[in-house]
Amino acid sequence: MKTYIISITYHDCALRYGLSETDLHDFADLGLLATDPATGFIEEEPDHLARLSRLHHELGLSKEGIDVVLAMRQRLLALQHELMLQRARARQFEHLLSSTGPTLDADDWL
Repeated sequence: MKTYIISITYHDCALRYGLSETDLHDFADLGLLATDPATGFIEEEPDHLARLSRLHHELGLSKEGIDVVLAMRQRLLALQHELMLQRARARQFEHLLSSTGPTLDADDWL
């Protein structure tokens, strides 16, 4: 899956995603938003900005709560990736046990 990064001003981001500029600066200070210090623009994935907006507005989470939720999401994504690799390795092992064919790398089974 291809990742798209946009470069947007705080003002435009606030208008587009319904967040205040103060909230955006707070998110950047907490490390929840990537910014370019040279231009002062937010450089982030549009999905991430929309996710921040939903967590803040729809769920009413505090900025610190959003940080915890996003950290849990990252951990979940890492665990899903690890599970995918372990399943590929298990398929490789099952194939090895059931045949005398060549041993393949786990990535060949993804």
